[in-house]
Amino acid sequence: MSDWRFLTRHARALLVIAEDPQSRLRDIAVALNVTERTAYGIVIDLTHAGYVAKEREGRRNRYHVQDHLPLHDSARPRMVSEFVDMFIELRAEQS
Repeated sequence: MSDWRFLTRHARALLVIAEDPQSRLRDIAVALNVTERTAYGIVIDLTHAGYVAKEREGRRNRYHVQDHLPLHDSARPRMVSEFVDMFIELRAEQS
């Protein structure tokens, strides 16, 4: 059976950032099982799309999920915050 997931890498990266805004690219890459270069590309995509804002803190970046924005690919308009909250609750229940 091939390795696939219901959520895209971009959606999973958004969740990683939402759970820990101080995540490093290395942390995001490990969570997604991709290279740091791929993680960088995903974060850039999310930033350019407006879903993530990046702020420099010393030598590190701090990310802010723009959870007030609507999700694009949704039959019923939903906010990013609804998506993030739902998955964070599911992870908490599984722990």
